[in-house]
Formats: sequence, C-alpha cells, structure tokens
Amino acid sequence: MKEPMIELGVNIDHVATIRQARRTYEPDPAWAAVEAQLGGADGITVHLREDRRHIQDADVEKLRSLTQIKLNLEMAATDEMIGIACRLKPEMAMLVPEGRHEVTTEGGLDVVAQEASLKETIARLADGGIVTSVFIDAEPAQIEAAARIGAQVCEIHTGPYANAFYTQGRDVERPAVLAELEKIRLAGALVCGLGMRFNAGHALNYFNVQPVAQLAGIRELHIGHAIVSRAVFVGLREAVREMKALMREARLPRHAQ
Repeated sequence: MKEPMIELGVNIDHVATIRQARRTYEPDPAWAAVEAQLGGADGITVHLREDRRHIQDADVEKLRSLTQIKLNLEMAATDEMIGIACRLKPEMAMLVPEGRHEVTTEGGLDVVAQEASLKETIARLADGGIVTSVFIDAEPAQIEAAARIGAQVCEIHTGPYANAFYTQGRDVERPAVLAELEKIRLAGALVCGLGMRFNAGHALNYFNVQPVAQLAGIRELHIGHAIVSRAVFVGLREAVREMKALMREARLPRHAQ
C-alpha cells in the first residue's frame, strides 16, 4: 500500500519570542500562520507554556479562529492546559515535558513514570474530540507505555540525531549519526506496529531533515526554529516552501531524484 504524503507542521513559537522581547504587538504569530500556510504548511504548532514566555492565550484564541489547516497545541499535562485545549479544540494536542529553567523542550515525556495520570489526561482530551499525541524519546518502553495510555500519535524526539549530525561534521554516514537515525527508525516501526501514528521533530533543519523524512511510515515532521531563522533572510513563506520541498524530495524514489 502506498504511504501517505509526508506533512509539515510549522512551529511559530519564535515569532512570538521576537514580539515578547519588546513586549509589543509585532510580529503577530497569526500573520506567521497565514504565511506558513501559503508556503505549503500542513499544520501550525504552538506551545502555550505555563510561564507564557512566547505564545500567549490570545494568540491561541486567534489561531483557533483563523487557522484553516491543522492546529497542534503543545502543552504540559496540567488541568489548566487540558481545560484550554478542551475549550478551543485544536486538531491535535501534544503532551510535552515542561520546565521553567529550560530554553526549549530538552527531552521526551516520561510516560512510563506518569502512566496513570497521563492516561486520564489522554482520555479527557479524547472525550473532547482531540487527537492526542505524546512527545517521547526513541525508547521502546516509552512507546509501549504511550500505546497503553491511549495516545493516537507518538512524536519521536529527533534532538539526539540532530546533535550527532552537527557534532560529527554534518555527515550522515558517520557511525554516531547512523546509530541515532536507526533508533528513530526502529522507534517508528514500533509506533506503527502498535497502531499509532509516527511523527517526529526537534532540532531538524535544512541540512539534516532528509534522512528523517525518508524513514518508512513517518507521517509528519514538526519544525520551528530552523524555519523561523531562515525566514529572517528569505521570508517565512519561502522558508516553509523550501523545507516542504526538501521533505517531499526525500520521499521520491531514488531514480526520480
């Protein structure tokens, strides 16, 4: 059976980071969502953090009414965030670990350690008609726990792969890079085998994205910082278009590339 076309979810958190640096009204993340859609994005991702360091409640409200493609709300598994998600009903809610000390999400959610509480969270979100996702490391125990709590999607953390790629001379054929890529591949196979959707993301950029996009069964990549960074020079619409083209190219049969 032919695999579905790979999709790109664009994280626009750092458009809000620029705005919040001056505590002003521009640039507006809603404008970024429109530009991303026009560039070919299949979804928009925002992380409403407890400390509201970038995305604000009003941004999520506006995006919910404005976004014509999928809205993915990254969130901690707290009562406050569950309530916001159930009220606004994004197409997907992705549960992530969260700490005020971190610059960005540093690792996957420990589903094994929080299985009972996360199962309740997943049930509440699912009752609201929201597709539920967990951001986890490429570890079999975490994937199996995600299946047990009823997650519909696993987003596999690609940070270790991206770090290996960067430190190993940006050479995908180096053993350390191949080892991390193989972990993601095996994780994806287990995710699919357990009946969940295989997504991936974190620290992917224009140079390291294609080996991940080529993996069998992968459905979506969620990418933010690299796209917003490139947009400084080429504009957001073009930055999204370029990333989507790389992803689609990676999925072509080798003779067609």
